[in-house]
Amino acid sequence: MGANSATATIQPVTALRWYGGLALVIFGILPTVMIALLVNAGRTPSSVGYLLLVGIPLVGAAAVFLVRGLVEKDPEQAARRLHLSMALVAGADLVLLGGNALLRMGS
Repeated sequence: MGANSATATIQPVTALRWYGGLALVIFGILPTVMIALLVNAGRTPSSVGYLLLVGIPLVGAAAVFLVRGLVEKDPEQAARRLHLSMALVAGADLVLLGGNALLRMGS
């Protein structure tokens, strides 16, 4: 009975590890690269480049917390770090993609 309860505790953390990694790549790194390429090519207002000053550190912090969550042995601490990582990715998306949309609408 003890092994089943431990497995039930570990399973959600395993799923969080997968989803955290996917969220970082799909919603963190790819939008950051896309915005950086738009700014570099000059296809967006130059003020969008300032959003990268906020978005890149958020994605970097999300990567740090993701790695710390992946190597953490305690399931509760790992879940907290993985949730924080995904929240930072969501914040970076809000700043980068939302800010880009608002600045494009304003110009």
